[in-house]
Amino acid sequence: MSLAYFALIVSIVSASALEIAGAALGAQLGSIAAALGLLAAASSSRKADYEHYLRATSWGRWILLAIPLCIAAQLAPLPLRVAHPIWASAHEVIGGLSLGPITADIGLTVNALLLALAAISLLGVAILVVRNRGRAELVLFVLSGVTAISALMLDLHRLSPALAGSVPHDLTTSLAGLGLMLNLAVMQLAAERAETHHSIVRSVAIGLCGLVGALVSAAAIFGLSGTNSAMAATFGVVLILLILVIRRLDLSPLAASALSVAALIGAAIVLTFLFEKNSGPILLRLVPEMGTETKAALERMLADTRWFGAGAGTFPAVGRIYQSDAGAVLTAPSAATSVFAGMGWVGLVAMIAVSLLALVRLFVGALQRGRDSFFPAAAAACVLFALVQSFAGPGLLHPAAILCLSVILGLGLSQSVSQSGSR
Repeated sequence: MSLAYFALIVSIVSASALEIAGAALGAQLGSIAAALGLLAAASSSRKADYEHYLRATSWGRWILLAIPLCIAAQLAPLPLRVAHPIWASAHEVIGGLSLGPITADIGLTVNALLLALAAISLLGVAILVVRNRGRAELVLFVLSGVTAISALMLDLHRLSPALAGSVPHDLTTSLAGLGLMLNLAVMQLAAERAETHHSIVRSVAIGLCGLVGALVSAAAIFGLSGTNSAMAATFGVVLILLILVIRRLDLSPLAASALSVAALIGAAIVLTFLFEKNSGPILLRLVPEMGTETKAALERMLADTRWFGAGAGTFPAVGRIYQSDAGAVLTAPSAATSVFAGMGWVGLVAMIAVSLLALVRLFVGALQRGRDSFFPAAAAACVLFALVQSFAGPGLLHPAAILCLSVILGLGLSQSVSQSGSR
């Protein structure tokens, strides 16, 4: 598993660092590293690793196949009455076979398919690699460091816009939210180490690193991002605290269930308030303010979206049809909007369902895990943050955010069923 572990680290660091730096090769290099990691993990895995993978993915193993299959189905030639209208128009002009795919842009959907395969590969590699607790800790350190550095870029831009002017702020905002949860987990790891008679000096050093990362991330997400992004991060922090309280107080199943239901009701009330503050399509209610013409174009685009969408990743291509200004580019205001435009209601509902299913699995795993509960707890908080943040901004559309979130999910799922003595 050493090569798979190395490929996993390379994928995280390269995709994040290069994309933050503005390089176009970040996603490609991260995807290549994910493919190499999958090959290395498959060639070196044993029966125990395979059984561990099956336990970790028992909550929804079919999803790993359903996601790329649904995207691939959008590329299949179908009768024109089912295909995107652009192919019917092309058939009327140039003739040819009366067939066409669901997607409006084959190239963009192929790129989305490759990214989906890379993300699923990284999730599987992470589940196998971080079965070992030592490697799980190192992966957590790498993730917390990368996301904290991303948050620092956002902080530096606020202090001096010239320092980090080219950094994609939507990406750094999303990574800052993930970094807050991960660095809180690092602080919990340090506390658990101190309680189990590990080196106090080393535990204090780890805890201080986690504290610095958490403060940097909190400054970015609460001080420099929008209100809705900050609220998404608040949900994640509250979830971590909820798990910590249940574990530390050793609450009975009935008391833990009552407290969890109360927290769920509170979250539902807050979300209802946030969505009802603004009018218009529900997918545009949490996004930042935009021009009247841009909002009208987005509303027309969303109203024309069919059940199966216009093709995964095709928002930029389809957006050109609806933009009012020929020189302007209609970009996705949020990740949820892009998913809906690309995959329709089917894709959006599936995204929410998968997120909630993973959230419940990680939450239960955190309560059952014991002293290593901070791994699935942090992953659950990241999933919750990502779910709410997907309606508030487009940062999670970046390959770096997608790959990091895949590794975080794999880390949480693996350690929710792992045993500390596993190799």
